[in-house]
Amino acid sequence: MSTVIEQAVEARLIASDPRVQTVPATLTYDREDPFAVRMVFPAPATLEGVEVCWAFSRELLEAGVDTSAGMGDVRVRPYGFDRTVVEFHAPEGTAMVHIRTSELRRFLKRTQLMVPAGHEHHYLDLDGDLTALLRDAC
Repeated sequence: MSTVIEQAVEARLIASDPRVQTVPATLTYDREDPFAVRMVFPAPATLEGVEVCWAFSRELLEAGVDTSAGMGDVRVRPYGFDRTVVEFHAPEGTAMVHIRTSELRRFLKRTQLMVPAGHEHHYLDLDGDLTALLRDAC
């Protein structure tokens, strides 16, 4: 059984000009990092021309499809009947994308089937992580 879920989504980039640009993005969930999800934007979709990956909590994404959530670099909130806004805040500026809420719910359902909420700690290798961390400490 695979330990990674990847799902392509269509993100609508909201800019200051009246045009709305559609950009591809990929949502990723890895059972070995059970608290996090990642949203990856390919190089052609970014201003810098390099792939950009944002990691944030699965719990934030789950909360944000129903109500405003987040106070830091990533914020999520419902928008209308069928969209969810994900805001990415960085020193260079803020990017906002609209994603179909149904796509996010489908992705989140798949992650819950792999690692149910509240059971994430069962998938962590704390001993292995601590050993790796201390290996170079001496």
